Amino acid sequence: MRVHFDDRPATDPRGIGRYTRCMLEALQETAAGNELVVGRRARSADVFHSPWIDGVRVRSPCPQVATLHDLIPLKRRSEYLRTGVRFKLRYMAVERAAKIIVPTEAVAQDALERLDVERDRLVVIPEAAAASMRPTSAAEVAGVRERYNLPEQYLLWVGGLEHPDPRKRVAALADTPRDMPLVLVGPTKAWAHELPDVTLTGLVSDDELAAIYTGARALVLASDDEGFGLPTVEALACGTPVVACDVPALREHLTGKATFVEHNDLRGLLAAAATAERPAPAAPTWTWQDAARATWEVYAEAVR
Repeated sequence: MRVHFDDRPATDPRGIGRYTRCMLEALQETAAGNELVVGRRARSADVFHSPWIDGVRVRSPCPQVATLHDLIPLKRRSEYLRTGVRFKLRYMAVERAAKIIVPTEAVAQDALERLDVERDRLVVIPEAAAASMRPTSAAEVAGVRERYNLPEQYLLWVGGLEHPDPRKRVAALADTPRDMPLVLVGPTKAWAHELPDVTLTGLVSDDELAAIYTGARALVLASDDEGFGLPTVEALACGTPVVACDVPALREHLTGKATFVEHNDLRGLLAAAATAERPAPAAPTWTWQDAARATWEVYAEAVR
């Protein structure tokens, strides 16, 4: 089987880039005689896989597999007025895919409610922590603490800060009174530097991120909607507790592994994170290799 995999989002520093890089590497490791070609061309392929919505083809010369990470632009149309038409066309293209990979059953249900797709075309394949996410040494933690001027004790948030995302509620999190400093990790734009009383690291390497996770008291996730929440499994893989607002996608794969608070209780979120104790519950055992093997099965089904 010859699969063409669109690797264009691999350079994205956000979760879509992590998904693309980790999935591509794991697919190569688990190919088992199949051929994986990297690029956006679909001609001469048995299957074309777009790991992001912007790469999905309206017309594909071969069966197409699309990864749909969430349906936020459809669920929150008023927040995507400027890009609404583009997303509408992209989701129409997704509806034509032979198979659609989603990270959680919660996203699958959103797709059934908002897209013209059948349940047998939706396949739930969870995401995983990258191999580089693991507890680091005290020396490595001290190194990132000095490099980024991090406090001795801190709460952590990880994600993209290029523009305000209402569902992530980072500004509200920064404005909420708390007893412990808050560190925000991820690429930034000017608006993020106006947030009060936070430490910004900007974009960091994977090794640095693992050390920042390891040194944190807890990861906090204030989102009122998520498709999966990749930083949560990364934090657990580094031994760091996770405290999150209770939303379906997070509850689905973190029950028994994270502390949940009501989605409108940011004070409670920060208070619970400040008192979180180590060691954190064990991270999910699902790996990117598991995800890749499941994805190869999806390719075979798409061909059939």
